[in-house]
Amino acid sequence: MDIVALAQQALQLALMLAAPLLIALFATGLIISMLQAATQIQEMTLSFLPKLLVLFAVLVFAGGWIIDRLIEFTRDLLLSVPAIVS
Repeated sequence: MDIVALAQQALQLALMLAAPLLIALFATGLIISMLQAATQIQEMTLSFLPKLLVLFAVLVFAGGWIIDRLIEFTRDLLLSVPAIVS
């Protein structure tokens, strides 16, 4: 395994792990924005608490999967160090 392939795997893993959080926060922000536009309430801090709660919920539900993927990648990385060095 060369360094380029390793960097590519790391970037793919980062994107895969961030996707559930980003998608959930994007959807929450979109819904809150639509509600604010419909009710003409333009309070900036109104969207903070729902986004925080959604972020916490996604981390509770997907946190185990995220940790498993990180552990698997780290284990594979450490096992491939001798092949990379030589």
